[in-house]
Amino acid sequence: MKETLIMKNKGDQKASRNVISQKWTLLLCISSFCAGLLFTNRMWPVSDSKLITRPTSLESEGLKLVSEGCDLRKLHMKNVKRDPKQIFGEVSKTHQAIQTLDKTISSLEMELAAARSIQESIVNGSPISGEDATTSSEKRKYLMVVGINTAFSSRKRRDSVRATWMPQGEKRKKLEDEKGIIMRFVIGHSATVGGILDRAIEAEDRKHGDFLRLDHVEGYLELSAKTKTYFATAVNMWDAEFYIKVDDDVHVNIATLGHTLVRHRKKKRVYIGCMKSGPVLAQKGVRYHEPEYWKFGENGNKYFRHATGQLYAISKDLATYISLNQHVLHKYANEDVSLGSWFIGLDVEHIDDRRLCCGTPPDCEWKAQAGNICVASFDWTCSGICRSVDRIKEVHRRCGEGENAVWSAKF
Repeated sequence: MKETLIMKNKGDQKASRNVISQKWTLLLCISSFCAGLLFTNRMWPVSDSKLITRPTSLESEGLKLVSEGCDLRKLHMKNVKRDPKQIFGEVSKTHQAIQTLDKTISSLEMELAAARSIQESIVNGSPISGEDATTSSEKRKYLMVVGINTAFSSRKRRDSVRATWMPQGEKRKKLEDEKGIIMRFVIGHSATVGGILDRAIEAEDRKHGDFLRLDHVEGYLELSAKTKTYFATAVNMWDAEFYIKVDDDVHVNIATLGHTLVRHRKKKRVYIGCMKSGPVLAQKGVRYHEPEYWKFGENGNKYFRHATGQLYAISKDLATYISLNQHVLHKYANEDVSLGSWFIGLDVEHIDDRRLCCGTPPDCEWKAQAGNICVASFDWTCSGICRSVDRIKEVHRRCGEGENAVWSAKF
């Protein structure tokens, strides 16, 4: 009996344990299911409907155009409804905007060209020497650089210019400091570098200090190349508003030249001189013969308008353009023709000022008495003052602006 009771109690405990185990198993299953649902909701990928983006306004407009493309009548009516005045106004505004943009780009190109030119001169070692060797940040602004074209055989001409319209010594230095006017005789070197001709110029330069030496071999048939080298060298040495080339047998009134130039100082690309258009000479052996006459059309044709070579002036942008492109600018037989050809195709304003080519007395004298002082005087028959060494003093006395004119001038 006792054993029977003991076995019964053990059976009851075992059944109780089975019941508890089943309950815990069920609870564990329910908990696992809930955890699975929670995990699935968090990790389940976003539905495809959420991934579909709405078309942009540009895409909608494109779809609209595609849908309307089949109906040509609608497209035609849509264009017809626009007011012609409105269309013309839009076209005009667009044209003005393009012109403004073009001018801005052109100005930026010129500024970039100037920066490149200065950089190249520093890297390549341009002929900058002595007191003129300054960095671009240290350069002062000048009004004009006057380059007087001369040759080895023209010592007497140079002395006659020094005795008349070109200040000397301290006065020339004062002219640079106070008026911003640089004046130099421009010359290269002989075919035999360091020969007697070069040594004579060096001695003359030590005495007067008024030469600009170019990396150029002198020669009458090389004037076009010399002109290129002069402008390229001058624009790298001095930051001026204008660069002038004048021959050493021409009389110049410096103050009047300055007043003439400042009238055009707001113009970016200006080319000033006595404009002409002479015949293209095909016949060999004559003066000013043009070997490349065939490029200018049939026999008897004339050159394009260009400034006569005795004196002309160009703005800084044009001098920079020459400096940057000198290796590709073509040289014709006559240097004034060459210069004019370099500006064809560019947005350049040509200024025809007849005061830059007055005759010698009595022509320039009459004009001076009438209050219209000439900038430059010479004889057309000689392409300069005939017998300038003997006559330039007379021209200076009768047609000069007066010694004090340049010192009292305000530019």
